[in-house]
Amino acid sequence: MTIALKEIRQGQAFAHLARRINVALVVFLLFYIVIGLLQPTYLEPAGAMNFLRRAAPLAILAAGQIFVLVSGGFDLSVGSLVTVTVVGGSMLTANDPSNTGWAIAVLYAIGLLVGLINGAVVAYLRTPSIIATLGTLLSVNGVAMMWSGGSPRGYLPDNFRMFGRLVFHDVPVVKIFPVAIVVLLAVCALAQWGLHGMVFGRRVFAIGDNARAAQLAGVQVALVRIVVFVISALAAVTAGILLGGFGGVSVDVGVGLELQAIAACVVGGVQLMGGRGTLVGAVAGALTLTALFTLLTLLGWPQPLKETAQGVILIIAVAFGAWRRRRTG
Repeated sequence: MTIALKEIRQGQAFAHLARRINVALVVFLLFYIVIGLLQPTYLEPAGAMNFLRRAAPLAILAAGQIFVLVSGGFDLSVGSLVTVTVVGGSMLTANDPSNTGWAIAVLYAIGLLVGLINGAVVAYLRTPSIIATLGTLLSVNGVAMMWSGGSPRGYLPDNFRMFGRLVFHDVPVVKIFPVAIVVLLAVCALAQWGLHGMVFGRRVFAIGDNARAAQLAGVQVALVRIVVFVISALAAVTAGILLGGFGGVSVDVGVGLELQAIAACVVGGVQLMGGRGTLVGAVAGALTLTALFTLLTLLGWPQPLKETAQGVILIIAVAFGAWRRRRTG
């Protein structure tokens, strides 16, 4: 009897541990091992650092998007904000490195304004977030096109691009350490603290779980909704600055990133209807998608098939999340 009880407890402990393990982390490690077998340089410290550098913008977008998703909303405007950050950066700096400081400040002010508008429309006009932010996406894209004349103009100064391009060399153990990873770590630390270490984070989860109950408990639902959209918008500007450093000026730089950010969060176990999710899961989802794109590139798959694979993985992730919630009650 004692042995049987002990085995039951061990089984329950194992099941509890299995539920706590984020599936996205496991899938990412599997993908990365396959990538390393196909291209051994990825298994070297420098290769891993370069991989994290490329994954940083999507991981930062996911770190902002998770606040909106956990609160029960969607933010489809982040891709257009990335575009306006890159295009606006080239227009504001006007090829002059001395303009970089105030230009970045203006870009963050634009992100703040867009986040406030998104949050206010959702909170006070009761517009579904997917509709409100879709309108913002179209509007901001239009602004970017008018601002640039429909084509890239100028270039981003080196001190603007350093956040995405600068790499510290001769670093012990890892050999190289990109500045983009420093930015990613800083953003993730702030997001982890805000979502899981502050009262604000608990209020975000409460609103996503049951907004009416949260309101009756004294939570200022409208204010929290506005703040989560502001956080997402500021994360998008940060990702745009990194992407501008990677590839320079392009009017297509942000196309599709909003869906990739949502997909990364869902792959990482974030519940689409709100109330559930972890920052670690969202970042792991971003790493998983980046690893998937890298793997498909190494295999020679064309872009349409890459997008198909992303869609299939998203559907599987949503279905698995629903099944897992039913199993755990």
